[in-house]
Amino acid sequence: MLIAIKRGIMIKMKEHEKDALKDYKFIDLFCGIGGFHLAVSSFGGKCVFASDINQEACKVYKENFNITPEGDITQIPVETIPQHDIICAGFPCQPFSISGQKEGFKDSRGRGKLFFEVVKIAKYHKPKIILLENVRNFANHDNGRTLIRVYKELKNIGYNVFSEVLCATDYGIPQARKRIYIVAFRSDLNIKDFSFPSTLPCYKKLKDILLEDNKNELKGTYWISRSYVINRDETVNASNKLIRIGQIYLGRQGERIYSINGQSTTLSSCGGGLGGKTGMYLINNRVRKLYPRECARLMGFPDSFKLADTQEKNYQQFGNSIVVDVVQYIIRNIIKKLEGNK
Repeated sequence: MLIAIKRGIMIKMKEHEKDALKDYKFIDLFCGIGGFHLAVSSFGGKCVFASDINQEACKVYKENFNITPEGDITQIPVETIPQHDIICAGFPCQPFSISGQKEGFKDSRGRGKLFFEVVKIAKYHKPKIILLENVRNFANHDNGRTLIRVYKELKNIGYNVFSEVLCATDYGIPQARKRIYIVAFRSDLNIKDFSFPSTLPCYKKLKDILLEDNKNELKGTYWISRSYVINRDETVNASNKLIRIGQIYLGRQGERIYSINGQSTTLSSCGGGLGGKTGMYLINNRVRKLYPRECARLMGFPDSFKLADTQEKNYQQFGNSIVVDVVQYIIRNIIKKLEGNK
């Protein structure tokens, strides 16, 4: 059973922006639960195709968008994919992450090669825009050669490419999540430069998005019953930073306790330790992990978004997602660029 409550996060849209992409069709590759879908459709874009191999994520996608994602993109003939104007793809990050084996394009499980599926589809369909996201380390992986290869592959099929590492903290989301975003414009659009969005002038704190304890929607193990040590004043304010105030055990990764007066840790689909996936926080004089709805808010998902039915599914799905707000700000700049080049 999937559940939803009313309320929204996401960025505040200007009225004229809501149909800025009404004539644009997009495809959502490695779609997960639909972060890119939320971002592009908020500007009026229409999704004509989605694909992911994770069946549980596909269930949530279908429940929220009434689209059933196709399966393994490597098994789908490129000519059967509908014509589109935008490709969105948060291709698998594990081969490029500092927490993985860092095998990159040579990943033994084949995940690193999935970027080339994006290239194959773009070469055939020639969409106007390609919008990609991956982990921060992608920018430096293999001493920068991986990103150079991406630029080369996209330029070879007729695209001008731009990239930047952005942190969710700087765009109204209190999560220390840095990711690389890659924007490519078809060369005949004659877009020779592109500026990623400027940072916002003020920061939200984790406490700004927390639920009241009696408002949690899903049963699970959230409160930490193990003994812990608080060794720093939890009222310290540093809204744009992580504030570590304590620990359990030796204080290793996943064993650290943070203040709600700063940022959250980076949500992770597979982090270890008691708090490895969401971090642990001192809330109302007790230590707990984040609730699924709080994780959704930390990824920019509105409170109307229907969640999966277990704590662990949500941790995995939001840990793998993209931050909706950051992508919305990028799209806003893409639209300005397109309108300026008419």
